[in-house]
Amino acid sequence: MRHRKKFNHLGRKSAHRKAMLANMANSLIMHKRIKTTVAKAKALRMYVEPLITKSKDDSTAQRRVVFSYLKNKEAVSELFREVAGKIGERPGGYTRILKLGNRIGDNADMCYIELVDYNENMLSASKASSEKKTRRTRRKKSSDSTAAVETAVVEKEDKAASADAAAESAAPEAKAADESTEAPSDEENAKE
Repeated sequence: MRHRKKFNHLGRKSAHRKAMLANMANSLIMHKRIKTTVAKAKALRMYVEPLITKSKDDSTAQRRVVFSYLKNKEAVSELFREVAGKIGERPGGYTRILKLGNRIGDNADMCYIELVDYNENMLSASKASSEKKTRRTRRKKSSDSTAAVETAVVEKEDKAASADAAAESAAPEAKAADESTEAPSDEENAKE
């Protein structure tokens, strides 16, 4: 029974699991986004987020603690220089899991796990949504739309009235023109 065993063992012995999570954490820190299964991504999130929190305090002791987990000098320096500077004010939630669907070979649930502050598409979308913060109530919109409808109706009536007036003024001129064209033809008929 696995009662009260909180973390996922991922079907591996502890040494294999620790080495795999360390390698995945190194890849995530260096590349900022990796593609893996959902179960591994959730295990990696529990593994790497405390390390990112430790990187906020740039001291020798914290570097040694993080190095004991990652076993890679380049990843540790990248974490303490680049990543910690970018996420310094964030209180937690440093990673994001984006589900992709199932893998063709074995039907495993696949996903991307990425560092939140490094996805430029999501950052631009959040900035665009945060720029527009004005909110209008339904009542104002309905009164604005009724006013717009009223102005449109008035404009249509004005156009119709001006068209009728133009047609009326053009009608006598057209009748006179018709009479002038008909008059010579009547005269010609009379001569014949």
